[in-house]
Amino acid sequence: MDMLSEVNVTRQQAQTGSRNWFRLSRMQRREARWGFFFISPWLIGFLIFYLAPMLASLVFSFHSFTLSAPDQAQYVGLGNWQRMLFNDPNTWRGLEITFKFALISFPTGMVLAFFLALLLNSEHLIGRNVFRTLFYAPTMVPLIAAILIWSQVLNPNTGWLNRIIDLFGVQATGNTGLRWLDNPNLIYLAYTFIGLWGIGNTMLIYLASLQGVPTELYEASHIDGASWWKRLWNITVPMITPVIFYNLILSVVGLLQYFIVPFVLNNGNGYPDGSTNFYMVYFYKQAFTFQNMGYGSALAWLLFIIALIITIFLFATSRYWVYYAGENHSS
Repeated sequence: MDMLSEVNVTRQQAQTGSRNWFRLSRMQRREARWGFFFISPWLIGFLIFYLAPMLASLVFSFHSFTLSAPDQAQYVGLGNWQRMLFNDPNTWRGLEITFKFALISFPTGMVLAFFLALLLNSEHLIGRNVFRTLFYAPTMVPLIAAILIWSQVLNPNTGWLNRIIDLFGVQATGNTGLRWLDNPNLIYLAYTFIGLWGIGNTMLIYLASLQGVPTELYEASHIDGASWWKRLWNITVPMITPVIFYNLILSVVGLLQYFIVPFVLNNGNGYPDGSTNFYMVYFYKQAFTFQNMGYGSALAWLLFIIALIITIFLFATSRYWVYYAGENHSS
């Protein structure tokens, strides 16, 4: 009976939708058709360049398929998935490295971008427009060029970062000093430095959200004698939680796909001591270096599932801490 009830409800909804379409005026139907026409390039692009490749990769994940011999593809069922989940330690090692790096890079980038936006939003900062431009300018540098620049900045012998540290009485230069890109204990911190080079976008989004906070809230709290920290925690942060949530989603998905920096610096060889064998690096090797597209597709879908689970979890918890202006929280 429950199934029949669901079918009847679905049928009634479809009939209601069709009746609503015919109840529209001629002008409204015309506007709807033009609306579909104008979004059709995006729809076509999505179907061809996103949905179709995703479905193809899902099919490939159940086949033994190589780019060098596509005509010899064989259906292996869950063989690729079984190998990936139970017989390939490199899969879990790649995820471990990715999450370990994320635990360092993610909070550093989010917090620094936020407090940088607070600083650049201050009315007492002299030349703040100049500083806003300077902090955003690095995002205009091509990523490959920025990585190569940072490889020289972090050079243990000639890099200016070690030379600055030397000024504080710490021997950082030389073979016995701080070898940022050669030491497994420092490599994630070095990669975090490289990532901070591009926090201008996140900073700019935070800055725009800070300027949207009603000033009367600050004025009222100032009259009540609230301190700077209380105003920050009770007014600023709650009012910009939608933007924090937006940056949170983008940062998590971006870190799960972390690839370009280790690939450019080390050609994806895992140096030093395998500490940079990120999950995406391992996926790239399987799919494009070894041309094992079937197994690579399974790896890609596993990452998609992990990202989807994390995203769903974040959306599920957002109702408890994300505040939208005008939203009714009585329920």
